[in-house]
Amino acid sequence: MNPAVGVLALLLVAVATALIGFYGLRVSRTTGDFYVASRTVRPWWNASAIGGEYLSAASFLGVAGLILVSGTDALWFPIGYTAGYLMLLLFVAAPLRRSGAYTIPDFTEARLDSPGARRVTSALVVVVGWFYIVPQLQGAGLTIRITTGLPAWSGAVAVVVVVCLTVVAGGMRSITFVQAFQYWLKLTALAVPAAFILVHLAGTGRSFPDSAAVYTAALDPQGPASLYRTLSLVIALLFGTLGLPHVLVRFYTNPDGRSARRTTLIVLGLLSVFYLFPTIYGALARAFAPDLAAGGQADAAVLLLPGRLVPGPAGDALTALVVAGAFAAFLSTTSGLVVSLAGVVSQDLFGGSVKGFRTAAVLSAAVPLLVALSTDSGALAGSVGLVFAFTASTICPMLLLGIWWRGLTPAGAVAGMSAGALLCGGAILIGAQVAPAGPVHELLAQPAAWTVPAAFAVMVSVSRATKGQSPAAVTRIMTRLHAPERTY
Repeated sequence: MNPAVGVLALLLVAVATALIGFYGLRVSRTTGDFYVASRTVRPWWNASAIGGEYLSAASFLGVAGLILVSGTDALWFPIGYTAGYLMLLLFVAAPLRRSGAYTIPDFTEARLDSPGARRVTSALVVVVGWFYIVPQLQGAGLTIRITTGLPAWSGAVAVVVVVCLTVVAGGMRSITFVQAFQYWLKLTALAVPAAFILVHLAGTGRSFPDSAAVYTAALDPQGPASLYRTLSLVIALLFGTLGLPHVLVRFYTNPDGRSARRTTLIVLGLLSVFYLFPTIYGALARAFAPDLAAGGQADAAVLLLPGRLVPGPAGDALTALVVAGAFAAFLSTTSGLVVSLAGVVSQDLFGGSVKGFRTAAVLSAAVPLLVALSTDSGALAGSVGLVFAFTASTICPMLLLGIWWRGLTPAGAVAGMSAGALLCGGAILIGAQVAPAGPVHELLAQPAAWTVPAAFAVMVSVSRATKGQSPAAVTRIMTRLHAPERTY
């Protein structure tokens, strides 16, 4: 691929993002506009925006790379990413919207009447957000290096600059416009080249090997996934979705609880359609480019396949479209995370003003940029999976119990979130130093199967031991969360 074509694709996406974001500035006037788009975002528009921010580097590049390396074992990632929204629909979406909060820490303080619990939640939201932003910036660096030959750091810096400009310009309302556009761009950027490649292969008489050859485990250095590893991954993805700050803040932008549920149903459909295509790319890579796995370029399979399988200018055009979609993935997810973090940081440190929101947005993007520039990228989907395990062990238990169990106390919430953070965070750090073999490594590398139950158990046990500390207004709060809007 001509590097100039890749640069042009990236510039077009950046300019389109900036223009849409600046349009949002014209309609963002109040604090409510910046934090939750004045709670006026309709279900289809909001669902597209959620799809835009949720489908990150791990989805656009990482899923196909994992399928290339691990075969059918990797299919649990798109299944888990999508099924997590079913959990949101059933347990979180409508009550969270009815809470009337701006951020997850706002919900914690309203539910538990505890500034201390709020501070712990705020710290965890910031940690989760930073850990999630880092793979997006590393994915941007990988894309820039593979497609243009420019140094990887330039991709990460470009994403942060565009995101900060967009978020600072118009806050949540701007980002809603941007992310909705970027979902459809990402879907087009995967679907059109995939369809073209399949038609081209059929026209030239090239066919897939049999399924056993395509999905052989020989490419996977760790061998087939064990039952424990699969179970732990599914738990992390299902429960982790319930605690992602950039996903949850989207439900605050709906007009009411009913529209929050409708939004989630639409998102399930949008995600199901999208994940068909990374699966196709993974299968194509196994059949026609298995060398990418051995060469450590599995995450670049989506970027490299069009040029390999469709020669000439047509291949360059398809690659440019994929590059544009990949860059949109990095921008949309990073912008959603920066908005959610800026809301938390500005309220806790800068008084919740629009000026404080803008300052917090820059700080929220600068820290993960420094981390991304000083670390090497790993398998994108795998690293994001660990973020899901962490949030499943910390924020998720507080949300589920806070919404559905009136017995949750401030001490119980703090103890459970702290225990989950220490256990899961410690397992991830220690697991990175343990040789990748044996049951100990599996327990540490995929800790959600035991850290999530442990966090719930600590939260419930401490709450029962401190039940005298239950908020005085717990009945009123629980009624607000679960009663239809018109009754209060």
